[in-house]
Amino acid sequence: MRARLVPGVIAALTLGALLLPGTAQAAPAVPVVDVRAHDSTAGTALASGYNEPGTELRVDAGRTSAARWLEIDYQVQQTGYWCGPAATRIALSARTAAPSQGELAAQLGTTETGTDHIGQVTAVLNARLGGGWYETKEMPNDPPTQAQRDLLWHDIVFDIDRNYPLVANIVAPPGNQPPGYPPDQTIYHYFTVFGYDAVDRTVLIADPASFGGNQIYWISFDQLATLIPPKGYSA
Repeated sequence: MRARLVPGVIAALTLGALLLPGTAQAAPAVPVVDVRAHDSTAGTALASGYNEPGTELRVDAGRTSAARWLEIDYQVQQTGYWCGPAATRIALSARTAAPSQGELAAQLGTTETGTDHIGQVTAVLNARLGGGWYETKEMPNDPPTQAQRDLLWHDIVFDIDRNYPLVANIVAPPGNQPPGYPPDQTIYHYFTVFGYDAVDRTVLIADPASFGGNQIYWISFDQLATLIPPKGYSA
């Protein structure tokens, strides 16, 4: 689906970029984002200000007694309608060398109106990784049923524990939006879920749109469950 890139900076983060000794003219290493600290109630942007299309960040894998997150190679989407390809690329990066957004846009059938259905993402993930791990999970009820919510949480924990990020197709109306989204618009979008915390029931999002300058953030599971209907997710 279509997602607009909106400039701006919402929050700060702790991240570092290192240069190799004696290579002053070399390109800096991709910045690494620390995702360990978060505020589950308001949503915390852990990476902000990287608004240029194609900008890369990296998250290293980690875990605590109740939380886990995967290593990913993040990129800001390169066009206003490549959120599907960019979110798919982020998910693939946890398991393999990810292709370009352009390659994925062609494989997904993405047009200037976006990527039509989450099933296209599921098919490309399986084609790229081999096998049939990913399935399309529809959430047509808005609000979702308890059974749909339970399945979503199960899928998040089950997949991430096995090193498979999820890709979600969301609808974010005014009043129910992740950090930095334009508050006067309903946003139809794709992003990647690549971590969870079972204690406070939060999920870690890699958002290729970089709305308001927010790339990587935690939101509550309850909010995620209300953002997906009436669309679906790949898990």
